[in-house]
Amino acid sequence: MLVDFLFDLRAEGLKVGPTELVTLARALVLGLHESTLDGFYDVARSLCVHREGDLDAFDRAFAKRFRGVTVAALDMLKVLEEWLRDPAKMRLLSEEERNALKALSIDELRKLLEERLREQKGRHEGGSKWIGSGGTSPFGTNGQNPAGVRIGGGGGRSALAVAEARRFRNYRSDVVLDVRAIEVALRKLRALSREGEPELDIDETIDATARQGGELEIVLRPPRKPNVKVLLLMDVGGSMDPHADVVSKLFSAAKRASNFKRLESYYFHNAIYGRVYRDANLREPARVADLMHGMERDWKLVVLGDALMHPSELLGGAWDYSMSDRGRGNDTALAWFQELSHHFDRNAWLNPEPEGYWTGTAEMIGRVFPMYQLTLDGLGEAVRHLSRRGVR
Repeated sequence: MLVDFLFDLRAEGLKVGPTELVTLARALVLGLHESTLDGFYDVARSLCVHREGDLDAFDRAFAKRFRGVTVAALDMLKVLEEWLRDPAKMRLLSEEERNALKALSIDELRKLLEERLREQKGRHEGGSKWIGSGGTSPFGTNGQNPAGVRIGGGGGRSALAVAEARRFRNYRSDVVLDVRAIEVALRKLRALSREGEPELDIDETIDATARQGGELEIVLRPPRKPNVKVLLLMDVGGSMDPHADVVSKLFSAAKRASNFKRLESYYFHNAIYGRVYRDANLREPARVADLMHGMERDWKLVVLGDALMHPSELLGGAWDYSMSDRGRGNDTALAWFQELSHHFDRNAWLNPEPEGYWTGTAEMIGRVFPMYQLTLDGLGEAVRHLSRRGVR
């Protein structure tokens, strides 16, 4: 059973193998699952799921293996729920009728239910045979049969019910980030929280040396304090309006999380012409030249925007003269992007639009900045790029 389940997980894309198989078998021998399917679900998910993006795939494999759940079966449940919606008012039964209905055993009820599911083609109310509502049939909801099988409503939170609900499908790594995935995304941002020279871990060094029979084994650990400094530039307004909510919540949460030594954030609209703004209303300007002068090359530059604009906005000057750095002449937006890219050792552009839309101006900007889609996978790739040491 475990081997078959392992292959089900691999078919869904989970990276599991003999290590997970042996560990899971050992957990069962120790009784960690408490001899229940619920317990097995919890134990197996803990041991076989190594990243949040695989939670949905695990639930699909679990439902398939342990109840033979298919898409067609789930669709049938929806049909049954539709049949049982808004039940008819039930009629009162006499005591003699109620006693007669108690005669069926549970095995007989299961057999009858299977037969009804094969034969029934539509909704019924107030009857005595079909799956319906408000009647005396042993199957349905809001009826009067004292020895029946209730369908619809109620139900415990069993392992299979949780798996079928697939509560984790929004954790897929190939979808654009939404509010429910923000916490998952922030865990990837924490990979940037500690950089710098590693520190000596005295306790672990003593333990490792003792295990080596007295031969010195030095153990290092990352610096305790965050050492990463991030400059975040965000495009606002226009085509970015549909993404405003998730972008705002994502990086507001990142700022509150205190994962960085410093996090400076500024706004711009479509392109940069020498000035960025401290507020989304673009009323408090700051010169880009001053920002670069006050920031060393080891700052991480992250630009967030769809990179979609009229070509003249990228290859020409600002549409509003006040947006330009008046001391720098008529530098184009592309020139400013290039200067920013060259100033910082590591930079990345996060694009909330699907990669298929990265044409025109987005393609030109993609030659200046490494561009990643704002999904869990894309964010992970951007973090790995920003975490690399050394100059580009």
